Amino acid sequence: MHPLLARGLLALGLVLLGGLLGWWLGLVAWRPGAGALLGAVSGLLVFGIQDGLRAGRLLRWLRSAQLDMAPRDAGLWGELGYRIERSLREREQAALREGRRLAQFLSAIEASPNGVILLDRHDQIEWCSRVAADHFGLDPERDRLQRITNLVRAPAFVACLQAPASAEPLVMLGPDGQRSLSVLLRAYGEGQRLVLTQDITERERAEAMRRDFVANVSHEIRTPLTVLAGFVETMASLPLGHAERQRMLGLMAQQTNRMQALVADLLTLAQLEGSPRPVTDRWHGLAELLTQAEADGRALSGGRHHFELQCPRDGEIAGDRMELLSAVGNLVNNAVRYTPDGGRITLSLGWRDGGGVEIDVKDTGPGIAREHLSRLAERFYRVDGSRSRETGGTGLGLAIAKHVVQRHGGELVIDSEPGKGCCFRLVLPAARLKPRAAPGIAAAPPIGATG
Repeated sequence: MHPLLARGLLALGLVLLGGLLGWWLGLVAWRPGAGALLGAVSGLLVFGIQDGLRAGRLLRWLRSAQLDMAPRDAGLWGELGYRIERSLREREQAALREGRRLAQFLSAIEASPNGVILLDRHDQIEWCSRVAADHFGLDPERDRLQRITNLVRAPAFVACLQAPASAEPLVMLGPDGQRSLSVLLRAYGEGQRLVLTQDITERERAEAMRRDFVANVSHEIRTPLTVLAGFVETMASLPLGHAERQRMLGLMAQQTNRMQALVADLLTLAQLEGSPRPVTDRWHGLAELLTQAEADGRALSGGRHHFELQCPRDGEIAGDRMELLSAVGNLVNNAVRYTPDGGRITLSLGWRDGGGVEIDVKDTGPGIAREHLSRLAERFYRVDGSRSRETGGTGLGLAIAKHVVQRHGGELVIDSEPGKGCCFRLVLPAARLKPRAAPGIAAAPPIGATG
């Protein structure tokens, strides 16, 4: 039998029992007519007491946390308790579903590389993502319900909050003064606002590098063009002797060669940045690369320097031969240009413990101060611009070498001290290398100056 039906029958039985008891007492104590009245009153009294007990159980359940089931009584109170319990459970399930959706939504925001802050109508932080907290130096939990202007006091940001809505983002420095932030405010809800933050430090740096690059290229090309224009005007307007004309033509050819070298290096850089990484199934001998670079260096030196090649153990590298030759050749040419006449330039190949190799180009030049080393591979960066132009450099050789070695999975390491020369090292990974079965070439003896 169903529990509710059993409880209903039990309640009905108690009411009938109370009525019979009252009727019997009426018969015993008073007249027979009073027995019926007393029985009815007794039955109603029993019913009222039972109904009050049911209501009390339901009220106690409602006052509790409703963790257990509502009282399963018969009648109105049982049905009411059941309906209330079902409604509460449905609301709990709906709240759980909404909570899961909210958690997923906030999790998605946390996965975004941009920061998000939710502000109420009083500019208090309702929620803050970890990225936004990092941008502004906040604590997502501790700073909740705090006014954001008490925590982020940058005048530009405070003014942006107080100003009318703007479609343009605010660019400001972060609290550490090292990063640039783009901050955008959007209104939503009833007086609430959304703060979107983005770290644009790299973008700003890239834009600055682009502006510097354009300015440097313009300057580097303008200088020889100005010289050429001056010579052309001089030759066209003044009667020059044969010797003077030949001297000017020689200088014009020198400036033309300089512009051609600059354009060639710019095209090389553009090709390196826009092409895929070198393949790993084309193998080239390391000794041949160093030998070719040394020969090109000798030709540029014209016998003014001592050259030495050290390659006790040969190997092969997978990649682009022309790129690798360009990288090593730029290092050798750089050493030739900056090493005084009679100085020594050494090319060496050494194997690392992990299987990689180091290609070193050392010179006995004047050396470079430590504060310049981290920027030497930047485009057009020069320690001494006037001397670089005198030597015919474009300011792009080290940048090309760095790009090439990075495309082959390695790195460019520069070590130098003033008065102790320089060492430019290409470190290449073991994944692109394999030793050769045949022994490498022996160490070449120093070759003295011939001119």
